[in-house]
Amino acid sequence: MSAYKLIDAERAGFPASVLCSVLGVSRSGYYAWKERPPSRRSRQDAALTDKIREIRSPNFVGSGFLNDPPMVLQGFSCRALRSIGVRCGRKRVARLMRKEGLQGCIRGRRKSTTSRNKHAAVPAEDLVRRDFTATAPDRLWTADITYVNTEEGFLYLAFVPDVHSGRLVGWAMATHLRTELVVDALQMAIRRRKPAPGLIHHSDRGVQYTALSFGKRLQEVGIVPSMGRVGSALDNAISESFVATLKAELVSRTRFPSRRVAKTVIFEYIEGFYNRRRIHSSLGYRSPVSFEEDTMREASAA
Repeated sequence: MSAYKLIDAERAGFPASVLCSVLGVSRSGYYAWKERPPSRRSRQDAALTDKIREIRSPNFVGSGFLNDPPMVLQGFSCRALRSIGVRCGRKRVARLMRKEGLQGCIRGRRKSTTSRNKHAAVPAEDLVRRDFTATAPDRLWTADITYVNTEEGFLYLAFVPDVHSGRLVGWAMATHLRTELVVDALQMAIRRRKPAPGLIHHSDRGVQYTALSFGKRLQEVGIVPSMGRVGSALDNAISESFVATLKAELVSRTRFPSRRVAKTVIFEYIEGFYNRRRIHSSLGYRSPVSFEEDTMREASAA
């Protein structure tokens, strides 16, 4: 910090004349610095900092969601800035991020399981085989269940992402792990998307997904079930990725005094932030909703 900046920072406690004398600078020099407009470099840094905050820290419940270690964040920010026409170096981004205190969250491991396999249940064939690609929306959905700890006990979240964009097309929350939970999440996805017959629904082999009532609902609307192997996170990688993101960006940073509060915050995270505003490098630094909208425009123009 320069002498003039130090004087400016300490003026609330000491007279400027005393501070100038202690630091060996003239009062006229200090006041001339004070009235001098910011340099071109300073103005550019301020504008660049605003852009970094915009792409890395969307305002959700008063805080940003930084989901990677610092070095990854710097590289991510550089690429994201270039994608919107802003050229900059990684060192400059690192300096500005340090100055603004922008840091990454550390993702924890998933410790608990929320679905169990019944040996008597007959699982569906794995039609995906870890090939999580889809050329259009509503061709491949995945599904899973996770939990959120509150001061009242666990709240369970069942969710259905569309592989094409990563958008959560259906979800449901409850205090239990009965099959109705995953049926409710599926029903929301069907109601919202109205998929054509032939869509693949991929999940693990948990008892909720192998239940007869769940399989019957899939059959009624022409959705084809697919299930990965037992105990293999890679067989349901899209869903596992969302769980890791949710834990890092929200759950690990928030205290939930009740299940009702948790439901409200999770709803805001999914519908207000994750689907509509959270950018993904795999989507060309767009949100799931923006990516789907661009896909539809491109299809209409073709």
